[in-house]
Amino acid sequence: MSITAKPTAGSALLTPKNHALVLCDCQSQMAFGTTSIDAITLRNNAGLIASSAAGFKVPTLLTTVAEKTFSGPMFTEVTAPFPGQELIDRTTMNLFEDSNVINAINGIGKDRLVFAGLWTSVCIVDPVLSALEQGYEVYVVTDACGDVSEEAHERAVQRMIQAGARPMTSLQYLLELQRDWGRAETYELTTIIAKTRGGVYGLGITYAQSMFNAHGG
Repeated sequence: MSITAKPTAGSALLTPKNHALVLCDCQSQMAFGTTSIDAITLRNNAGLIASSAAGFKVPTLLTTVAEKTFSGPMFTEVTAPFPGQELIDRTTMNLFEDSNVINAINGIGKDRLVFAGLWTSVCIVDPVLSALEQGYEVYVVTDACGDVSEEAHERAVQRMIQAGARPMTSLQYLLELQRDWGRAETYELTTIIAKTRGGVYGLGITYAQSMFNAHGG
């Protein structure tokens, strides 16, 4: 039996309207102990997905742990795209055990959640496993996460994948939201974010637009 292909996106792909983003504990003290990724790259990648979510109007929850007493402020790369948005501070390492966070997630009302933050093996793996058990579809932006060692990060990612979470990268997140260069209303937004935070891909866009007036990815 042959299959007839259709020009239709797969249901597992993210769109601006089919998920919520949860950015967890992107904070100074947590970054000090992170060695699986350098702090500059981590902050850039976290800012990339925050800017992408804000630009595409994805419902986004920003949560911290012990902000005033231990972990310090959230990265400005994460908070700046959401001016005036309240940060939900917790005492729990697992944000799925905090009633304020859960009320916010329920208020958003999405059954697909995307997570990123610090550390992968604690404050990311705990809510990811909890959300999966409660029936959510879960994605993890792995290059916007970090841990005290590469071993800790990789074992946490492996554990989440084994439980059913879907890994992706920060640039992939941006491009999956755009997905068609014919979507003129978000073309400029996407290329600006890519040029600002998209690393060598962003440099390529800058070069192509400057040298050849290129349009497209």
